[in-house]
Amino acid sequence: MYDFDELVAFSEVMATGSLTQSAQKMGVAKSTLSRRIRQLETRLNQPLLRRQANQLTPTEAGVLFHRYCNELLALAGQSQEALAELREEISGKITLEVHGVLARNWVAKVVEKFLDRHPRIELTLQSRERPPRTLKSNSVHIWLGALDEGKLNQERLGQMTRGLYASPRYLSRAPSLSHPDDLYHHAWIDLLDTAATSLPLYHANAPEYVFSPPRSRLRVDQTLIHVDAIASGQGIGLLPHWIVSRREEYHPGELIACLPGWEAKPLPITMLYAYGHQSRRVSALLSFLRQHRPPHWSSPAAFEPAKA
Repeated sequence: MYDFDELVAFSEVMATGSLTQSAQKMGVAKSTLSRRIRQLETRLNQPLLRRQANQLTPTEAGVLFHRYCNELLALAGQSQEALAELREEISGKITLEVHGVLARNWVAKVVEKFLDRHPRIELTLQSRERPPRTLKSNSVHIWLGALDEGKLNQERLGQMTRGLYASPRYLSRAPSLSHPDDLYHHAWIDLLDTAATSLPLYHANAPEYVFSPPRSRLRVDQTLIHVDAIASGQGIGLLPHWIVSRREEYHPGELIACLPGWEAKPLPITMLYAYGHQSRRVSALLSFLRQHRPPHWSSPAAFEPAKA
């Protein structure tokens, strides 16, 4: 019968190649970790690791046993989760992938509250700038922007209305701006591929206006960099009002709305997860995220496009 402390020790050393790093990561003494590896080798009657150039590398037996070791540890984890389900405890590992803008401006605080409520959960939070095609089990993703139909369940959490913004410094030296026609006399800062050919703008008291942005001298692929570029005076760009309001809390006066009343189509905020039965921890996370979405996300668009 294997000792699971020994299996975990071997798996960690295989991952790092270093007793020192593994001991620090696991929070145990280096001597304790070394003793567990020796005990496992004695139990198997095989050397599993050898030292080469200040690094531990697996023997042929170590490579072979590593695969079975991981399977045993995974099986042990699954059995603990199944028992937790019977006890109606919410525990285990879960991954939350979030659009980069939402990671810092919203979800970090939500995750903190979720972990406080469920102390036996281990959550990995990852930010990304591209929507997922697939998700691992026990994973949830929240995306800002349009999505194609895919193999994942798509649940709308809300939307972000958007408008045109620039910095006061830029506007003080730029041509006057009173109608979308005037945008052609201004520098345009483009978030990669969001307004490559045309940008419909809407106003409650005017017909739809289709703006064809000039080629941007600065194109970025992350919203936070996009906001920074506009705030630094590089030109005019399209930003979600909610993101601007959050920035204004810490950097008041950096951004000014251009052409108030003219809006772009809102960006949908979508929660993605696998179809079918959800584990208790995924169901708990989905419910928690629904409950803690900002109220502004559920608001309808602040305009109704006028008929031409």
